Amino acid sequence: MTTVLPDTGVGPLLRDWREQRRISQLELALRADSSARHISFIETGRSRPSEDMVLRLAEELNVPVRERNALLVVAGYAPRYAQTPLDDPAMASLREGLDRLLAAYEPYPALVVDGTYGVVAANRGIALLLAGVPEKLLAPPVNAMRLTLHPEGLAPRIVNLPEWRADLLAQMDRQIALVRSPELRALYDEVAAYPVPERAAGADRRTGGAGHRRSAAFALPMLLEHGGRILSFVSSIATFNTPMDVTVAELAIETFLPADRETAAYLHAHVPS
Repeated sequence: MTTVLPDTGVGPLLRDWREQRRISQLELALRADSSARHISFIETGRSRPSEDMVLRLAEELNVPVRERNALLVVAGYAPRYAQTPLDDPAMASLREGLDRLLAAYEPYPALVVDGTYGVVAANRGIALLLAGVPEKLLAPPVNAMRLTLHPEGLAPRIVNLPEWRADLLAQMDRQIALVRSPELRALYDEVAAYPVPERAAGADRRTGGAGHRRSAAFALPMLLEHGGRILSFVSSIATFNTPMDVTVAELAIETFLPADRETAAYLHAHVPS
């Protein structure tokens, strides 16, 4: 006798992930060393997948670590991945490594954020850029997206705010589709609703002409007013490879590389060595 699992079981969840990734049952079966028939039976609840099969399918579907735990629980198994707080003694070496990395990147700005853009750590390059931001936005828990897009945060100083804002919101939208986080969705709705500060002058005049705009033609720069100057940065984001802990899986290290020599020189002159 076949036991049919309810529609809220692991099968429909796996089907949703497969459809989101735009992968056919046959392609998933080939990747997971299974059969399209077995994948179909799992998705419709006619077959209960083993713990190993759940993990194998989650791996092939690139399901985030937190969501893999959820799939296991729904399938009737224990979570596989721990979620260790960063202040836990077991995370001491990770924290020390992150602190060394951020310090080594100085005088250039760098920070570490969690899965909802909460700032976990930041270096003195970031502190320089945040000078003058109201204390209420710097009170814990600090959120990088709020700091950047809030009309009292960095937003009024970002010369190319419409472009930079659109890029950040698109980044969040892609992340929401991946992790399905209610907290991240709430943050997106909040920051997307912030009013965009009016520009006091044309972008070309404020950036010193179109030439400054082209200083980072290889990537969209963030053009930031600071100390009467226009600083130009391009950002990169790094994550941990093959994380085995939910907390670590959701950490991201964002570094800001000067997009011109003037910005680099300014940071070297103003961030203490």
